[in-house]
Amino acid sequence: MNGETPPATVRVFIALAPPDHAKEELARELRPAYDTHPRMRWNRIEDWHVTLAFLGELPAETVPVLRPPLAGLAADRGPPRLALRGSGTFDDRVLWSGIDGDLDELHLLAADVRSVVKACGVDIEDRPLRPHLTLARARRGDRSSVGEIADGFAGFHGGWWSAERLHLVGSNAGRGSGPIHYRDIEAWSFGSADSAGV
Repeated sequence: MNGETPPATVRVFIALAPPDHAKEELARELRPAYDTHPRMRWNRIEDWHVTLAFLGELPAETVPVLRPPLAGLAADRGPPRLALRGSGTFDDRVLWSGIDGDLDELHLLAADVRSVVKACGVDIEDRPLRPHLTLARARRGDRSSVGEIADGFAGFHGGWWSAERLHLVGSNAGRGSGPIHYRDIEAWSFGSADSAGV
């Protein structure tokens, strides 16, 4: 160890991640916007995810408590079949791509994830799930770009894919002024109770 004290808290959410081929398909669609709107704060492609539950800042010792029930939840479920579709904005500031496919299953999964988290003693806000993939945020005073980019790929419909794993993700958001980065704390395969190694 280099003598650094590990953080007492960790910023956490639970999510699904599109496979590389689905992300590359959308990235190709967005490539012109990357060139024409370089001032947008574009999320790294490897960080693209579909949030099921945002837990916020938790004591670091809470994280191990979440692992067994989330692993069990994933093992008992089949992977939802999804696709990236269309575009939109939140508050003319945040650019996103929508999600198509097994949306009933996705909403059920998110509800079950929240139940598991609450059963572990974590108090989370009850927000309705709005399935999406956040792609970029506008810088201050540059909101006009967001709607323009969203209009440019509103008709996008990517290929179908299966969400193979449930991800427990840590974030450095709110820790300094640098770019936001995410890291998997752990991820569990769906359906692993029946199909180990899938």
